[in-house]
Amino acid sequence: MITAETPIRYDRKKYNDDTLISLYKGVLKPRMIEEKMLILLRQGKISKWFSGIGQEAGSVGAAMALDKEEYILPMHRNLGVFTSRNIPLNRLFSQFQGKPSGFTKGRDRSFHFGTQEFKIIGMISHLGPQLGLADGIALGDLLKENKKVTLVFSGDGGASEGDFHESLNVAAVWDLPVIFAIENNGYGLSTPSQEQFRCKQFIDKGIGYGMEAIQVDGNNILEVYDTVRRLAESMRKNPRPILLELMTFRMRGHEEASGTKYLPKDLLEIWGKKDPLNNFEKYLLEEGVLDEKMMEVFRSEIKKEIEEGLELAYAETIPTPDTELELRDMYMPFELVETIPQGNKTNKRFIDAISDGLRSAMRKHPDLVLMGQDIADYGGVFKITEGFVEEFGKKRVRNTPLCEAAIVGSGFGLSINGMKAMVEMQFADFVTEGFNQIVNNLAKSHYRWGQNADVVVRMPTGAGGAAGPFHSQSNEAWFFHTPGLKIAYPAFASDAKGLLLTAFEDPNPVMFFEHKGLYRSITEEISDDYYTIPFGKARLVREGNDLTIVTYGLGVHWAMEILDKYPDIKADLIDLRTLVPLDKNAILESVKRSGKAIILHEDTLTGGIGGEIASIINEACFENLDAPVVRCGSLDTPVPMNSDLEWNFLPKARFEEALLKLWKY
Repeated sequence: MITAETPIRYDRKKYNDDTLISLYKGVLKPRMIEEKMLILLRQGKISKWFSGIGQEAGSVGAAMALDKEEYILPMHRNLGVFTSRNIPLNRLFSQFQGKPSGFTKGRDRSFHFGTQEFKIIGMISHLGPQLGLADGIALGDLLKENKKVTLVFSGDGGASEGDFHESLNVAAVWDLPVIFAIENNGYGLSTPSQEQFRCKQFIDKGIGYGMEAIQVDGNNILEVYDTVRRLAESMRKNPRPILLELMTFRMRGHEEASGTKYLPKDLLEIWGKKDPLNNFEKYLLEEGVLDEKMMEVFRSEIKKEIEEGLELAYAETIPTPDTELELRDMYMPFELVETIPQGNKTNKRFIDAISDGLRSAMRKHPDLVLMGQDIADYGGVFKITEGFVEEFGKKRVRNTPLCEAAIVGSGFGLSINGMKAMVEMQFADFVTEGFNQIVNNLAKSHYRWGQNADVVVRMPTGAGGAAGPFHSQSNEAWFFHTPGLKIAYPAFASDAKGLLLTAFEDPNPVMFFEHKGLYRSITEEISDDYYTIPFGKARLVREGNDLTIVTYGLGVHWAMEILDKYPDIKADLIDLRTLVPLDKNAILESVKRSGKAIILHEDTLTGGIGGEIASIINEACFENLDAPVVRCGSLDTPVPMNSDLEWNFLPKARFEEALLKLWKY
């Protein structure tokens, strides 16, 4: 095992002087930038800095070993990746200062950004999720036969997260060409390795995932460069994942504010002797590849580049707040060219319409990949994708391990690589395993750095089947609260197909809810051809001036059943169809006419979508109301399994009582 006491031994092999000089300049530049950043931090000209001093060899060696068109997913201490990809320094400095020439329009800091131009996909603060993104990017290259590799960094602390296990497991099962580079610097913030994990070294984990694992001296720029270069050449010919452990050490604190008091002084001294820049510089001088004059020239050139970059960044003004722009940038622009249903119609169940929609989408979009547990040969637990493997093959209809976080991340990675993805949650309840990827990656990426997430997450949802607390939840409100997501929730077979096909045309992330209770209980004559239905347009199911009912999903059918029971009640019954975007105009126009409103949803009452809709109505229609706005939702408890308890939990009976009371008000 490589330790702090292991001396750095350079072996230039057949690399010429130009390559060695290039590596030297590659590791010198981030060091000089960092030294300048530390000064600017003390001067208050930047707000935060995560230093990678002592770890530059891993970043630079890996980045320079790959082709420029191969994606790298760095962490917040991998400045050398960005400089090795030759990002103009003024843009980096503008990013650090929240200026317009940065990559996030002042919306995120430091290295929390991506850039398709330089094939770098930056991290989010949760660290682990980008490992799944690397899987998806590599899967895209594999399917397109691009013969490329993807390299993703993780720290030893971040490797304790579940995303690490899931992503390595998926990469191994699918033979994805990903290099998982683990920078083992002995600490997760201030917590030493022995309090993070019990294994002695990360390469010991390789056998558990069925993948090769290699350990290198992360402070040896030549060893890192040569190793990554050889691995990449091999993986392009023989795609597979490899775990690469870089043994290294950071000489500054986790961030500058945290200091280094928690680090033993003798450890700092030992690793200080293994400085990746000083040692390589000394080696090149001894080899006659470098001399003092060359060093002076290189430092002068880099210093000039830094100063010019800073001057350009300083000259920029901070972005002026623009509310319209902020809201508009939440989504990638999309205008649906609606396809009207035509041709032959067939009587189909709701579940058949979903299957029909998926099949139509797969035929129209050859870059669409379906992923989910048991969806291939088995056809999914609801048999929606039965027969798909025969038509589309296992490359595009993929069984997944039970790794929801990695699979949602892979969907995003496919989108980054120019493809489309569908991720099926076997039950909507299981989405909690992939929640972080959805609300922090899929939802925020376009707003943060302009990258859309062309991912549809299908969510079999709802109660009524005596399935208990973990197969029956209605959790659409979780995502309704998260800007950047779109939410579809059809109540009819025709809408299910049309909205699903729209979801696949929309380049933004869509949560697509399908009530399990509707799968085989309702039928409708629907077109066999391809057609779409615009998001944000509610469906007026019944018309009447007595009152307005606003609902969606199974609630629409409950309302229809109860209105049939009381034919004297003449009500507008609005089926929202999509929750985001929400058809506010349809709701308000109806309420202004009827003067009464009742909102029904299967979700629990507190914090449900009904509260938001009631507020919208109250604010816009107060003078038109003849009665208080009424909400009906399920009890504020988990969903019970016993059928009698479950129907007591659900709001159907309470809705009937509330409807009659409101009608008579």
